[in-house]
Amino acid sequence: MRTAYTAEQIRAAERVLMARLPEGTLMQRAAAALAAVCARTLGRVYGSRVAVLAGGGDNGGDALFAGARLARRGARVTAILASFRTHRAGLAALRAAGGRVVALTPADSGGGSGGAAALPEEAVRAVASADLIVDGLVGIGGSGALREPYAGLARLANDAPGIVVAVDVPSGVDASTGCVPGAAVRADRTVTFGACKIGLLVDPGASHVGALHVIDIGIGPYLPEPGVTALTAADVADRLPRPAAESDKYRRGVVGVVAGSDRFTGAAVLAVGGAVRGGAGMVRYAGPAEPVRLVRARWPEAVTTILEPGDDVSGVGRVQAWVLGPGMGTDDRAHALARSVLDTGLPTVLDADGLTLLARDRSLLRPNLLLTPHAGELSRLLGVPAADIEARRLEHVRRAAAELGVTVLLKGSTTLVAEPGRPVRVNPTGTPWLATAGTGDVLAGLAGALLAGGLDTYDAGCCAAFLHGLAAHVAAAGPGGATEAAEAVLTTMLDAVAGAGTAGRADVPTAPISAQDLPDALPEALRLLESPAKMEE
Repeated sequence: MRTAYTAEQIRAAERVLMARLPEGTLMQRAAAALAAVCARTLGRVYGSRVAVLAGGGDNGGDALFAGARLARRGARVTAILASFRTHRAGLAALRAAGGRVVALTPADSGGGSGGAAALPEEAVRAVASADLIVDGLVGIGGSGALREPYAGLARLANDAPGIVVAVDVPSGVDASTGCVPGAAVRADRTVTFGACKIGLLVDPGASHVGALHVIDIGIGPYLPEPGVTALTAADVADRLPRPAAESDKYRRGVVGVVAGSDRFTGAAVLAVGGAVRGGAGMVRYAGPAEPVRLVRARWPEAVTTILEPGDDVSGVGRVQAWVLGPGMGTDDRAHALARSVLDTGLPTVLDADGLTLLARDRSLLRPNLLLTPHAGELSRLLGVPAADIEARRLEHVRRAAAELGVTVLLKGSTTLVAEPGRPVRVNPTGTPWLATAGTGDVLAGLAGALLAGGLDTYDAGCCAAFLHGLAAHVAAAGPGGATEAAEAVLTTMLDAVAGAGTAGRADVPTAPISAQDLPDALPEALRLLESPAKMEE
């Protein structure tokens, strides 16, 4: 399990450890690790050009000490000082190693703020010509939008051709929430110390991180229980329902799907596909005649029931969990049908039109619900603009779970799963190729299969999101690269958990996918879980 913490939790643990160690020990550990990552990134250190953007905090000190180590190995290092409170020991070490210094403010005086004046040409040239740029402007305690000259330096780094390595957190990203209120550095790599910060996993901040390196500096024993976690491949593999020798279709789980309409026939086919390929022992589909015809043609193993206007689900047969909502409509008939499903009291995945009905009528709310909204649907449930939800995803998914008293899976660039009294889980396997119509219907069906197989709503949502993302990588890579793509995703995740590698996306050629590609990719995704799970043991 990968864990993530707020800035204050990290700082509190650091204070406890620092009290037990000689002064400066933690900074030297961090600087050594940072310099090592920078050296590996450069490949050849001697003769390379490095620009260090140093703010006034400890991150600036880490960056300066790392710059000194690179300078001693023959790199041409230029430090650009954005604050008059520059870390003096780090600056002295850099100068002693032969590094150059460009001060935007009087580094050796007691005043000056830098203002919003244009950056000196010398600083611009140093960043623009650098092979590697080290972002040590703002640390994990930073909040709010970057001010000048920090904002200008962030934009300069983003526009430069060199590789950008952020120290602890990309400047401008809130380490505790992932919020990005203004200009922010977009790093190619982020080297974070002690433990992962929440803002490095949650968008919009996560999109600024690049490849993530988690460096152990010894604070682990002093950290509290995390408020945010992420499942690894082994965690998912351990949780998935698996048939035993005596299993039959009923013991494996029967999932009922109420989805689709004469207008949205595809939603039924896709939701049933996610359930069939997600491991359900039996899938029962109930809906209008035309979606039933299409489901029978694509998924002949599904047991179907035609629902006439005014019918409820009492005649569908034995079901252990429901999938309710994709493409079913939002009229009075759909409302009555939704109520008949929810009145069964069985665990239910509520998606799409089902969420719209719930937003209109909170009396539909029941225990054992897994809600799967995107930002627009959550905005209707909470009465909050969708843009605000996208800007503060963690805050709003927590609020939704607490206010509604159910499990909420917020879909998006980083999918989050929240439940009252439990850590928010971040899904690490997503890909932008999932941003296409119908993929959410497949996710709903997959989650329903896991619910029917015995998982609770929290684990079903998390495991479904993980497998859904992994299947998308398999599908996007195509037959020739599917295994390579999925294995690369899982391997980089394992490295990050071990603190030695990166959590970046796999560098495998990919192509656009459609929602109907996902059910076919799910079996391969499930098979690929076994090897990484063994690697982690």
